[in-house]
Amino acid sequence: MRPVALLAAALAWLGRYGTQGFALSIFLGLALPQFSAAARPVLPITIFCFTTVVFMRVDLGITASLLRRPAKLAASCLWLITGPVLLIGGALLIVGRENLDPGIVLGLAIMGAAPPIMSSPAVAILYGFEPSLIIASVIVTTILSPIIAPLLVELLAGAAVPLDRWALMLRLLVFIGGGMAVAFALRSWLGIERIRAMKANLDGFGVLMYFIFAIAAMDGVTRAALENPKLVLFVLACVFAVSTAGLVSSWLVLRLMPASERFMIGYGTGQRNMGLLVAALGAGVSPTTFLFFALAQFPIYLLPWLLGGIAGRIRRKEARQAADGR
Repeated sequence: MRPVALLAAALAWLGRYGTQGFALSIFLGLALPQFSAAARPVLPITIFCFTTVVFMRVDLGITASLLRRPAKLAASCLWLITGPVLLIGGALLIVGRENLDPGIVLGLAIMGAAPPIMSSPAVAILYGFEPSLIIASVIVTTILSPIIAPLLVELLAGAAVPLDRWALMLRLLVFIGGGMAVAFALRSWLGIERIRAMKANLDGFGVLMYFIFAIAAMDGVTRAALENPKLVLFVLACVFAVSTAGLVSSWLVLRLMPASERFMIGYGTGQRNMGLLVAALGAGVSPTTFLFFALAQFPIYLLPWLLGGIAGRIRRKEARQAADGR
């Protein structure tokens, strides 16, 4: 078998086990701490590649219809920005910022202020959901984040936080604008039908990018788990609580939307692209805050697998409703 065909077959195999691959990659990242430092420089490349794949697969017709009727898109974006702030801000008011480590407070503030994770559309595709609403919502909220995120971080953390807006904006322009340009060039070259036929290969490529990201993000987590297990367990409880609250609150607040869209907006509400803000903060991120960021990857990697059964029931129910409505 030729190397290209072998690679395509391997990616297709990974794609068929996408949600399981996400879950496995986080534990492989923990098991390979010696590679974390080497993998960290390629993080921007993995984000760029993932963004490109998302734009390659977007249905332009459905996305254009969302822009012609922007009410649903506006409601989704508004909730994706304000929902985490309300949830995390309310929790901080109840517990009291002064009762928490400042690094934990900053981690929670970054989580609440960050845009939804860019891989949300890929998770929707893995579940068999139409991803156009979550794609458009993620892109809009990410573009707005250089303006909104610094204000939200300061609001949630309760103190001024050094954040370079222009550096973050440039980063977003490179990732989103560059990803769009490469994606549409590939769409023109390959054609949309061929891209659809490559679904399993592209899913597998996404799993591979997740795996590389996991290795880099897990730097120091194993050591922290051995030296301070109580802190690690507390942070894990925090990030899973935010993820669960984001999903449940979205399901209740956005009940006028179809179930699959509600589900994916809820997923994006709880899973946040903290890496953009952590990178922009640079030296302003303490070891505790970076540990919070690393542990916040656990729900991102595990929930696609854990929620697969619920997503399957939603998909089958909507398919039956569509068939009955014909």
